[in-house]
Amino acid sequence: MNQTQVTEFVLLSFSRGRPFLFALFLAVYLATLLGNSAILCVVCLDPQLHSPMYLFLGHLSCLDLCYSSVTVPQVLAGARAAQASISLRGCLAQALALMWLAGAECALLALMACDRVAAVCQPLRYGRLLPPRRCLAAAAGCWLWGLLDSALHTALAARLSFCAPARLQHIFCDVPPLLAAACSDTRPNRLALHVCSVFVGLAPFLLVLVSYLCILVTILRMPLATSRRKAFSTCSAHLLVVTLFFVAANLNYNRPSSGYSPAADTLVSALFCIATPMLNPLIYSLRNRQVWGALRRALRAGGAPGPAGLA
Repeated sequence: MNQTQVTEFVLLSFSRGRPFLFALFLAVYLATLLGNSAILCVVCLDPQLHSPMYLFLGHLSCLDLCYSSVTVPQVLAGARAAQASISLRGCLAQALALMWLAGAECALLALMACDRVAAVCQPLRYGRLLPPRRCLAAAAGCWLWGLLDSALHTALAARLSFCAPARLQHIFCDVPPLLAAACSDTRPNRLALHVCSVFVGLAPFLLVLVSYLCILVTILRMPLATSRRKAFSTCSAHLLVVTLFFVAANLNYNRPSSGYSPAADTLVSALFCIATPMLNPLIYSLRNRQVWGALRRALRAGGAPGPAGLA
C-alpha cells in the first residue's frame, strides 16, 4: 500500500443487511430523541424537578442527544449509500465529539453518584451541600473535562499517516478504528488512550463504587424497611445506567489490539454510542415516579412552562 495524502475514508461495515440496519438504527435514533427530549423538557419546565438530581439528569439527557446526533445520521447515510465514506476532517471531528461526550458522561455519572451520597447520607444538609450555583459549575466542569481529554486524543490522531486506499472497519469514526487504519506508529496514541482511561474512566468509576458503598452502609443502618426501600429505589436507576455505560466504554476504548473481529468491534461501539443513549431515559423513567408524574402534568397542561429557577 502507498502512504499518500488521504482525504477520505471508506467505511466497510455495511456489506449486508442495509435496509434492515437502516430501519433498526432509525427506530433507535427516534426513540433516543423522543425519550431524552421528553426528560430534558420536563426537567426544564416542571418546578418540582428543579433539584440537583434532576439538573444532572437533564445534562445526561443532553449528552445522550448529542451522542446520537453525532453518530446515527452518519450511520443512516452509510446504510443508504452504495459505498459509505467520510472525509478525514469529518472523521477527526466525529472522533473529537465522541471522546468529548464520553469523557463528560464519565464525570457526570460520578457527580450524580456524589449527589446520591449527599441525598441519602446527609439528607438534612443536602440543600446546603449542593446549592444551584455549585451544581451548575460542577456540570460545566464535566463538559470541560471531556473536551480536554478529547482534544488530546484528536491532536495525536491528526498526526497519523494513513495508507491509500484508506478503509475503516467500522460504521462511524472513533479513535480505536482510526488507530487500526494508521500506517504510522500508533504507540503514543495507544499509551495516551490507556493512561487517560485511568483518569477519565477508571477514576470516576471507582468514585461511583465508593459512593455506593457509603450509601449501602447508610441504608443498612436505617431502622425502617420502607426507608430502606425508598433509598434503594432512588439509587437503583443511576447504578444500572453507570454499570451499562462503564462496561460498554471499557470494551470500546480498552479492547485488546488483537482478537476482536470487525463485527465484534461494531457491535460494542453500537452498544456504547447508539443503544446506551436510548436506554438511559427508559431506565430513569421506568424507575422514577417523579419523572412519570412530571410527564403526565406536562401532557395535561399542554407543555406549558412552569416558573423559572431551581427550587
